[in-house]
Amino acid sequence: MSLPPMSREDFLTLSDERLGRECMEPTFELIRGKSPAVKAEVISQLSRGQQSLCMFRVMYDHSHKSANEYYAWISYMLAIPGYWDRVIEGIRFFETSGMLPLLEDTRKYLEDRNRRRGLEWGEAVLSDPDRDPELRQAIDGFYEQFQQTGPVTHAVIADYIRNHPEEYVELTD
Repeated sequence: MSLPPMSREDFLTLSDERLGRECMEPTFELIRGKSPAVKAEVISQLSRGQQSLCMFRVMYDHSHKSANEYYAWISYMLAIPGYWDRVIEGIRFFETSGMLPLLEDTRKYLEDRNRRRGLEWGEAVLSDPDRDPELRQAIDGFYEQFQQTGPVTHAVIADYIRNHPEEYVELTD
């Protein structure tokens, strides 16, 4: 898979969040709207660092828009065998300290809630927090932490990318 071209100036000056997004956009163009088998095949062709960035970006890009989206996407990722583990592996790869405990705390809370209510991951819907005050309070708290942790995580990932450009971009002058 070819690396996206990027000017050295853009590489050095793009925001941390945008750098990660730009590095993954060619991959996202190949997998957007495709079957899980196609997505898995494309992602398997990436380096470990690219896979880690890809899984983080998929999780982050879908989860950051609202507390309800955070809840629904965490539940969705936990419903698909192996998906959550790949997201967690990606975050561990970049050694981001704040995001990992937050996601694990969210998972534990939701697992406990599902167990108490006899629910499966696939039963979660976007509007669940709107109908459950306890869930709303918990998810709002997790989401607030997610918003605070996001920029730090983006900074750690961008630092890694800037120290390993050959893995993510083809620099042009």
